[in-house]
Formats: sequence, C-alpha cells, structure tokens
Amino acid sequence: MATDTEKISQLKSAVANLNQISESEKTGFVNLVSRYLSGEAQQVEWSKIQTPTDEVVVPYDTLESTPEDPEETKMLLDKLVVLKLNGGLGTTMGCTGPKSVIEVRNGLTFLDLIVIQIESLNKKYGCSVPLLLMNSFNTHDDTQKIIEKYSNSNIEIHTFNQSQYPRLVADDFVPLPSKGHTDKDGWYPPGHGDVFPSLKNSGKLDALLSQGKEYVFVANSDNLGAVVDLKILNHLIRNKNEYCMEVTPKTLADVKGGTLISYEGKVQLLEIAQVPDQHVNEFKSIEKFKIFNTNNLWVNLKAIKRLVEADALKMEIIPNPKEVDGVKVLQLETAAGAAIRFFDHAIGINVPRSRFLPVKASSDLLLVQSDLYTVVDGFVIRNPARANPANPSIELGPEFKKVASFLSRFKSIPSIIELDSLKVAGDVWFGANVTLKGKVSIVVKSGVKLEIPEGVVLENKEINGPEDL
Repeated sequence: MATDTEKISQLKSAVANLNQISESEKTGFVNLVSRYLSGEAQQVEWSKIQTPTDEVVVPYDTLESTPEDPEETKMLLDKLVVLKLNGGLGTTMGCTGPKSVIEVRNGLTFLDLIVIQIESLNKKYGCSVPLLLMNSFNTHDDTQKIIEKYSNSNIEIHTFNQSQYPRLVADDFVPLPSKGHTDKDGWYPPGHGDVFPSLKNSGKLDALLSQGKEYVFVANSDNLGAVVDLKILNHLIRNKNEYCMEVTPKTLADVKGGTLISYEGKVQLLEIAQVPDQHVNEFKSIEKFKIFNTNNLWVNLKAIKRLVEADALKMEIIPNPKEVDGVKVLQLETAAGAAIRFFDHAIGINVPRSRFLPVKASSDLLLVQSDLYTVVDGFVIRNPARANPANPSIELGPEFKKVASFLSRFKSIPSIIELDSLKVAGDVWFGANVTLKGKVSIVVKSGVKLEIPEGVVLENKEINGPEDL
C-alpha cells in the first residue's frame, strides 16, 4: 500500500496535468485531500459540549429595532451584499437546469422572487444592494442565459463559480479525470464551504470591498424565508460580529440538522456526522439540542479576506462516497456553517421559523403554493388565518415526486389552512377547490385510480377508494 506521502505526491503530479481547472483550484484540492488523509480530529469530546448562552445565541426578539430614519436604513443597506448558493440542479424534483428556476408560485421562480425582493428594497430606500449567485459548473451556463431577463432591473447581478474538483478514485486516490473520465462525471463542486475561497479567487471579494460593502448575507436559493433582515444587519454592524448563523427551534422534522454549541470557549457547529455513535440519539433529542442551522449566514467581508489569505478556514471535511460507471469514487466537501469557529465575535441568532422555508421536494411546493402563503413584493408571507404556528406535515407518494406530475395531479392546490397532516399514496388526482382539514390520509392500492371531486371538503378522513369519499 502506498503511504499517505506517496499518495499525495502522486496526486500532485496527476492534478498538475488537469488543464480544465485553475492553479488555485488545483492547490485547494490537493490541500483538502492532504487534510483528509492526515485524519484531523473530526469527533468532538462529548463532555466538553456546553449549551450556548443568550450572549452567544441571541434571541431574535431582543434585537434592537431598526432606525426610524430611512437615510440611516439606506446607509445600513449600502453595506450589504446578498449571495445565493445556486450550484444545485433541480434533478431530485425531476427538472433539468438550476433548481432556482423551478416555478414556485404565480409563475415566479425562486430567482424571480429573490430579484423582486432586492429590487423593492433598492427602490424603497434608494440603496444598491447587489445580488451574487454562486454557481457550479453544472449551473453556470444556464444561469448566465436566465439572468439576461433581469438586465433592465435596478439591481446589479454578479455570478461566479465555486471550485471544480476532480472526483477521487477510492482505491488508489487518483483523480477520475486522469483515468479518462473527462466529462462532467469526473468532477464535482466541493460543497458550499467553498464559498469563501471562491469569492476571493473570483476577484468578487476585492471588488465588493472597494465599493464599501461590509457584510454578505449567504443563503440557499431554495429557502424562501431567507430574506434581508435589517434588524440582524443592524445588530452585527453595531456589535462588530464577524459571523452570524441564523438558527431556529428544532421540530421533529429537523432532528438531523446541525446545531450550535459552546466548545472550548468558542461557538461551534456540531453536525450529526461528528457525533460519537453512542450519543446520536441524544443529539437528535429536541430537549437537549433545541436549535438547528438554517444555513442563513451573515459574514463580514474583510474577515473573509483575512482568513482566506491566511488559509485559516479549515472546516470539517465531509466525505461523500459515490459511484461513477461502477467505479467507487470519493468527493470531499465542506460546509459554510462550519466556518463559524474561525471568526471573531461569532454569534448565532435564534430567528422565527418563518425565516426557514426550504423547498426540497414537491410536498414543500404544496405548502408554498397553497393558501397558507401569499406573495407580497417577492416576499412569501404566511397567512395569519392559520392558528397553528407549525406547518402541516405532508407526505406525497412517488407519483407526485416530479414537479410536472405534481402539477398535473392538482386542478388547483387544495386549501390547507386547517390541515394538520396529509398522506397521499397511489394514483390520486385532485379536482379544483378541494379543502383539507385535520388529519387526511388518501392511500389507494396499485391499479386503482382515484379522483377527488371538485369542491369537496375532507376533514379527518381516511380514504382507500372511491367508496370512502
């Protein structure tokens, strides 16, 4: 077996010949693999974990209200940049191209809503908040075409690419492209932790600093709740916090999400992968770890520059094993939230659940397209008519997985203001103006087609066939 040193020197010479990627990508990749091989401690010492205090994870309702004076608000906003992570494809929802162009509501895509939100801020306060999109090599070309339609809007849109790294062949640690896999399958984007070096390597970071920008608000493009929040921005500028992670109370649906802890005097993200096996159930308990990371992050731009230049952002490495044409490969990735422990005066802010509204599957699409929400100035706002603060739990069968089939099975999206839970499985079709209340389960056997008639109200019902309607 080759030693780690031999593996690295072999890797260096193989990577040197990959002319599809830049020198900074080559260096970044070799560093990542070296760190992985050196087996830096991933596990935390369980006994040292402490629950963060309110100084470290600040309750949202204790934040000062924003300045009354619109001129002061403009000054705050002129220090801000919004960055959306746009590297993901919509494949899990049966769409080709970037996920951010899936239609969410009234024919508007994620990207349309983001642009409308920032446009209305810029218009209201006379400021110029730019939008940055971090693409991957998978989404770059499509995104460039799509953003042409915003060329007349009062918003500057910049794009840059996250790094492109070669997948590693698991048994000998040689890059897959060196073995003839030169198509897209040979490469991968190394997770959103790469946002910091890529911002710097693309030249965007220095350009933004020269325009007087101070903070970047980073969020997933599919989180409809991740909108600019002036109270948070104001708090960070006043308190000189270099990094802020928005966390929100955990529900049973979020038990696997990363959480913030105090560890050896610093605030740190704890992910399920770092938890020793015997403590996993404790990690998932919503009594002990009450909050989770929404991946809405606010970061000081000068601090990013300082830390990237010092090569100080050594985030935990997440190994992601895959298979390409029968070859076992490894992708090494990092997450942006894990960078929190390297910044000075880093905090969490415990925000309302409304700031976390991700659309990961068609069941989430059902929520945001329903009467549970309305859209105002690009903001998706929850209907005050719903008494329960939690959203209904929705489970749709594989027939609804792809966006196109999901849309074809609903004449119109049912009213779900009074719904607690919905389970649908089988060949089910919904007529227009259906109302669902309480607990509804519609499960039909294979070979049976069930049409839910127009205008029907289903309350606390279990339906297995037409006879139950």
